Amino acid sequence: MLAAEHGFEPPLAEGLSLRGITKRFGSLAANDDISLDVVPGRIHCLLGENGAGKSTLMNVLYGLLDADEGWIFVDGVAQHFRSPKQAMAAGIGMVHQHFMLVDVFTVAENLILGREHAPAGVLDMGRARRRVRELSDQYKLQVSPDAVVEHLPVGVQQRVEILKALSNDAKVLVFDEPTAVLTPQEIDDLMVIMQRLRDEGRAIVFITHKLREVKAIADEITVIRRGRVVGQAAPDASENELAEMMVGRSVSLTVAKTAAVLNDVRLKVDGVSVVDPAGNVVVEDVSFDVHGGEILCLAGVQGNGQSELAEALLGTIPVLKGVITIDGTDTARLSPRQTIDAGFGFVPEDRQHDGFVSEFSVAENLVLNQIDQYTNAGNLQLASIRTNAEHRVQEYDIRTTSINLPVSSLSGGNQQKVVLARELSRPLSVLVASQPTRGVDVGAIEFLHKRIVAERDAGTAVLIISTELDEVEALADRIAVMNRGRIVGIVPAGTPREVIGLMMAGIPADEAHAAAGASGADPIDTDPIDTGAIDTERNEEQQ
Repeated sequence: MLAAEHGFEPPLAEGLSLRGITKRFGSLAANDDISLDVVPGRIHCLLGENGAGKSTLMNVLYGLLDADEGWIFVDGVAQHFRSPKQAMAAGIGMVHQHFMLVDVFTVAENLILGREHAPAGVLDMGRARRRVRELSDQYKLQVSPDAVVEHLPVGVQQRVEILKALSNDAKVLVFDEPTAVLTPQEIDDLMVIMQRLRDEGRAIVFITHKLREVKAIADEITVIRRGRVVGQAAPDASENELAEMMVGRSVSLTVAKTAAVLNDVRLKVDGVSVVDPAGNVVVEDVSFDVHGGEILCLAGVQGNGQSELAEALLGTIPVLKGVITIDGTDTARLSPRQTIDAGFGFVPEDRQHDGFVSEFSVAENLVLNQIDQYTNAGNLQLASIRTNAEHRVQEYDIRTTSINLPVSSLSGGNQQKVVLARELSRPLSVLVASQPTRGVDVGAIEFLHKRIVAERDAGTAVLIISTELDEVEALADRIAVMNRGRIVGIVPAGTPREVIGLMMAGIPADEAHAAAGASGADPIDTDPIDTGAIDTERNEEQQ
């Protein structure tokens, strides 16, 4: 065997074997000598931080990338996939993180796309519909063949992706970060589907960075760090043990914070609506308050108006109607510069696009929105910029060999530290952080969360916009849930996860609480808390 001749273990006679897979991008080894086996009838979790190389490895497997070194074996036979079509023909199916569906096509049309059966030049749509029904019934996926994809909920669209893979009779199914756009209830449904497929004898690869999901479903766990396999873990390993393997050191997975001490309302949003460039209402009649000294987390599945709301708060897109005030000053029609000068700190969800200038140095990026404070008669005060950078790099533990290096040379976590350090280096009334730990390793998350809590404790009103429910639960003093551009409700910290998940699907707070069966819990307060009406005992209980 090829692999054995090069010192690797022989491949499995059944299932998927990877041997010595290496993929380089310039001097960066995204995959470095990776070997693993995926056994039929097992769910093999590939666990690692964002950027660890998991998706690159699966793109090699699926024929989207060509490996520089190594071998792929399916049922003991060496394969070299140059396209997804070749991978599918060998029995590999992939459910992508970003769905590969044509929105305006029906489910049946998506299923046959690229392999249409057209006797006499006419598509046999009846056959396609029957195939959808057969697979839906067999795997209990409940998808209508005539439904148009763009009209389906995200969780059902994912089922269509699974049907596409199954229609090719995939023996190995790869799920690449499949829960990123799902509500908790949809995640539970997906887990059931994966277990059903496993029990039918399919080999399942589940790629994720979420420890809770690994613990829930893994039969086997392989951990990748910086492009290399650093070990295997047992399914009963603790989350702390898994996190340590991912990062390479001990980390704390809990956020240490005391009960919030509330001050006056510092951010008030009243009846705000926003439209997109096409004139569609994407934020509709949104109202909430954030007090100084508290963290309000805005939860919801990505794409429900959170991004547009954040941009409207900053002033980068216009507010159609409504009022936004910071410390009593109406900022709804101010420019971003004026809003920032009013005491507004902003951490954007896409740091590389909106958070820094990648070609600028670390030192320059640390003063981007305060450059007027570092100029004199039109000349940059380079010594002051350097002193500021040296201080921030030390204070925020920004790992760089030089403050003069471009910020693009830093890791994702250190790039985010640069953005947060810049925003917190001046007195703030309000901090809005959108997806503050996206693409950030566990160790950096620990640090960023500590700084956000410290800013709350300094009396700043903090609004966190996050699709990560674990992050919401860890940071929130209160939780607002957004669905289809509207606030479904505002609930206390400690509200059951099931209730939050139902609210993310659009169910009002009281109905969600009843549906979750939490009849013994305290009634949910869906209204913002009044200034000064602070129940200390209740607040402490909710922590």
